[in-house]
Amino acid sequence: MTTAGSGLDPLAGVDENGRMAPKRYDAIVLASFGGPEGQEDVIPFLRNVTRGRGIPDERLEEVATHYRSFGGISPINAQNRALKQALEAELDRRGIDLPVLWGNRNWAPFIADTFREAYDAGHRRVLALSTSAYSCYSSCRQYREDFGMALVETGLAGKLEVDKVRQYFDHPGFVEPFVEGVAEGLAAVRAELAAKGEPDAPVHIMFATHSIPIGDAEAAGPRGVEYEGGSAYVAQHLATAQAVLDRVPEAAGVEWSLVYQSRSGAPHVPWLEPDINDALEELPGKGIRGVVIVPLGFVSDHMEVVWDLDTEALQTCAALGLAAKRVPTPGVHAKFVEGLVDMVCERTVENNIAERPATTSLGPWMDVCMPNCCANRRGEKPTVAGMDSTVGTGAQ
Repeated sequence: MTTAGSGLDPLAGVDENGRMAPKRYDAIVLASFGGPEGQEDVIPFLRNVTRGRGIPDERLEEVATHYRSFGGISPINAQNRALKQALEAELDRRGIDLPVLWGNRNWAPFIADTFREAYDAGHRRVLALSTSAYSCYSSCRQYREDFGMALVETGLAGKLEVDKVRQYFDHPGFVEPFVEGVAEGLAAVRAELAAKGEPDAPVHIMFATHSIPIGDAEAAGPRGVEYEGGSAYVAQHLATAQAVLDRVPEAAGVEWSLVYQSRSGAPHVPWLEPDINDALEELPGKGIRGVVIVPLGFVSDHMEVVWDLDTEALQTCAALGLAAKRVPTPGVHAKFVEGLVDMVCERTVENNIAERPATTSLGPWMDVCMPNCCANRRGEKPTVAGMDSTVGTGAQ
């Protein structure tokens, strides 16, 4: 298959495991979801998120209340600014001369504008880092589509080459911050229970991630593979949770579970369950007195964390009398930032890191998505960074 408009074979330089040969890149693009930065931004932002679905503003306003509770400001943009600065500092520390640009899918700065900025600055081959660690349509394929659409929209298809680092759910840089957080969370919950005169009361560890439609979960990852939990998305979370627990001696013997949050969409469409609040309500009946909530599906403390976990889930814990602690997300933790730069170096000729560490048997994940991996659910769209790419990727 030849990539349209480029004259290049997308299989060239890619081995049977989807690993791409190192290249010389001249910029990094930090790609993220984006979020509103004021009350007047909230509904336009939500229209961008739900574009093509025909959702009326009245229904969007129901979700808007979460953002309005925080002044209409999502924390994600500030967190991405901090992550961009941390990446720049780590690159500078290593003497790696790669500028970091930043673009969002749903709010300014938009990916298309970032690509224009990159091209106007003389960059012709960029490597994207996304703020999504797992495999599914919205976490991986949709980024690839947005990159492809942005290249078409800007007229840069065939002029600007865009690749993407692998999904990093089990990279040590993503896992280790959670290891620290779980150890500290267990200590905090046990201390709270001891203060209440319950030093030996049972504690539960709940790993939380974004729920997605079951159909999207089943479409995630290469076909023809039997995954634990029925999909790559679920299997990656289960394996990563176990990798975290294996590194926390204090967690030995503690029961744990994978739960979901932030469900949206039509009620007749089945999504991954159980919901975290439903799962929390079952704990007291099992004799559990404390819970450590681990936002395993999230890179930073954006709205799904500060609302769904810090607000709703912790309110549920308080109502149930559960001692509770929410573990930090990786954010700008030094190990996470170092891990992201390591994954950049996996792909570069200069400063190359040949070893690709993974804490689970599922990884290291592919650099290049295989055909029919996380299949498009809304019709054919231009994509990049995959063997089914349909826009030009050859720098000119």
